[in-house]
Amino acid sequence: MKKLINSTDRVVEEALAGMAAAHPDLLRIEDPNVIVRKDAPRQGKVGIISGGGSGHEPMHGGFVGLGMLDAACAGAVFTSPVPDQMLAATKAVDGGAGVLHIVKNYTGDIMNFEIAAEMADAEGIKVKAVVMADDVAVQDSLYTAGRRGVGGTVLAEKIVGAAAEAGKDLDTVAALCQKVQDNVRSMGMALTSCTVPAAGKPTFEIADDEMEIGVGIHGEPGRRRVKIASADEITDMLVGPILDDGVIAKGDTVLAFVNGLGGTPLIELYIIFRRLAEVLEERGITIGRSLVGNFITSLDMAGTSITLLKLDDELTGYWDAPVHTAAMRWGA
Repeated sequence: MKKLINSTDRVVEEALAGMAAAHPDLLRIEDPNVIVRKDAPRQGKVGIISGGGSGHEPMHGGFVGLGMLDAACAGAVFTSPVPDQMLAATKAVDGGAGVLHIVKNYTGDIMNFEIAAEMADAEGIKVKAVVMADDVAVQDSLYTAGRRGVGGTVLAEKIVGAAAEAGKDLDTVAALCQKVQDNVRSMGMALTSCTVPAAGKPTFEIADDEMEIGVGIHGEPGRRRVKIASADEITDMLVGPILDDGVIAKGDTVLAFVNGLGGTPLIELYIIFRRLAEVLEERGITIGRSLVGNFITSLDMAGTSITLLKLDDELTGYWDAPVHTAAMRWGA
């Protein structure tokens, strides 16, 4: 294992310390491993928090700031945060208008966020939660009952964060988050495994001439393992099931998101986007907005995911609204 770390036991803590040192104008770190927006809590504003295991950077801590998350909980690598972290985050951002939990559909995340919400309610903080489950690859996985929460989570955090920034109430932002979930679908693939620092070896073995189609962001198996193919063929393998799911159809306008899983250079992601644009044009689907880059990763895994969100004027407006975080910034 070759990694730029000091100790496998201190990876998360030292990374968070680095974030705080790099972005003191945007965020602060509170115990236990909670990234909080610098000016939180803001009175009268709905607090937006999310979280999960570390190793998916910049999600979620890189999205803390103006127009996105108010706080993020960082668990150990690929391990759900504990309820105490989620409660601490909830309390840190509560400005009296309630708090929305955006939860990826992984068993540990759901259970611990539910416990934290109950604890917050006992302290008089109103909490609502929306579960993101946008991965069309598999119905169930090693970590979930139902579809996994993947790239759609990033889009939800941006859109809902903008609504909260605009002063919308808790019921409105929760309904908006559910609207994103109802209209977003994703699928990914991997050329290589990732290596969890504490394990010191690849999570799974894959031959040099193979790829995993439908892989999860923790290395969970996907739909099938096949021989490696061209970028265009891979794109077709991913976008086909997304469109076949029936949410997005001819005549729709979408936000097209091509994401890298940590070990794929941007030049390759744009090759994927090129083919995605061709497929969508052939299907009569318009790309209204786009996002390309590493936004929800799996440590050093080489691979990509495609996410499509069906847009309307409301979603487009909130997507375009100003955002200023460590990993995403425009209009601010």
